[in-house]
Amino acid sequence: MKASPLLAALMASAMLVSPATAQPSAGFQPSAENIRAHVAFLASDLLEGREAGSRGYDIAAGYVASQFAQLGLKPAGKDGTWFQSVPLVAFRPKDEGSYVVRGKDGAAVPLVFGEEVLIGRNAGAKDHKVSAPLAFAGWGVTAPERKHDDYKGLNVKGKIVVVLTGGPPGFQTEERAYYGNARTKREAAAKAGAVGVIFVSTPKDEARRPFIEGKRTWQAWSMTWRGPDGAAFDPAPGAPGLGSVSVKGAAKLFAGAPKSFADRAAAADAGKPVARFALPTSLDVTLNAEVKTIQSANVAGLIEGSDPKLKDEVIVLSAHLDHIGVTAPLNGDEINNGALDLEVARAFKESGEKPKRTLLFLAVTAEEKGLLGAEYFARNPTVPGVLVANVNLDMPILTYDFLDVVAFGAERSTLAPAVQRAAQRVGVTLSPDPMPAEGLF
Repeated sequence: MKASPLLAALMASAMLVSPATAQPSAGFQPSAENIRAHVAFLASDLLEGREAGSRGYDIAAGYVASQFAQLGLKPAGKDGTWFQSVPLVAFRPKDEGSYVVRGKDGAAVPLVFGEEVLIGRNAGAKDHKVSAPLAFAGWGVTAPERKHDDYKGLNVKGKIVVVLTGGPPGFQTEERAYYGNARTKREAAAKAGAVGVIFVSTPKDEARRPFIEGKRTWQAWSMTWRGPDGAAFDPAPGAPGLGSVSVKGAAKLFAGAPKSFADRAAAADAGKPVARFALPTSLDVTLNAEVKTIQSANVAGLIEGSDPKLKDEVIVLSAHLDHIGVTAPLNGDEINNGALDLEVARAFKESGEKPKRTLLFLAVTAEEKGLLGAEYFARNPTVPGVLVANVNLDMPILTYDFLDVVAFGAERSTLAPAVQRAAQRVGVTLSPDPMPAEGLF
């Protein structure tokens, strides 16, 4: 068991503040013992880290459903059950793959696994091979509203594009987070005609997150959800993510180029314009993968609204139930424990005050695999009515009294006034997002 377990709560609004400052309804008494009991079970080694699709996750889902039933919530899953089955495809590298850079002279220069390259992961295909010329597309971003297009004047049709991680520094923070997302970059590359994408780190990236750290979990399962036809969902199948390359490895990709990678990376880290150009090298990539289909379930329970005019509006209170399962041992421990708190549902039931709108408590699966359970539910809701808001809480640290709360995205949402009122009501300050470029909203 890890020394610092993840605490992923099932939504707490203002309930999870210091008991000294909160003013709970007369019918509800916050219980540290209840929270501790939920954490002790859900974070136990018995559940083996609750990876989506695993026996441990299924036990956790059954536990949450039983707690919902005990509290008197109504089943809100599929066909009158507590569960919404999410069809998933799991995939992971079968081996270290092969990455060979070729210059104009045809000489083969391999990239060293774990030091210079980490394997790309793509849904649907067990094996993937591509050999193509390389082109450097800067940030790899196409943002018409910003009049920014890294593919303008750059012919990448039939090529593998090399793009920097992150987003253009001049962008507003949430926009930078969106355009810096690998999925967004793959979609832009596919639209431009590329056949694959290589992501490269800058020195600033590697100072913040050492490249070699990715080697420990290289064989962990990645996932995506399956559509009605059984096909794995992939937003840009024509431009797969072929791999991530370190600063050291990127130097090989740029061998013989008019500008070195060190020069381009320095410009990027300094916030200067990044020139784009075709590279004199090509890349041969061979990826071998294991693929399997699995099922995992979201857990859903609701409290019906009391207002005849508003009860068809649904507020979703969500958090993830899964964690990252079993990985390579760290300090002799291979189980990644985690926990989830169920006190908020109890608070609403025991407060004696019926909500005007319907409340849906949603514990989602495969969040650690890319918010898959949440996305699947958003595309396939199990409740009638209109989903008017989703409030999600992830990783509250409930080990000390606190004086402020951060509601990620509140200032970008019509929920901001309600969040401000809630914070004032329980005597805490609402602080702005301290790291908006991380894209948590």
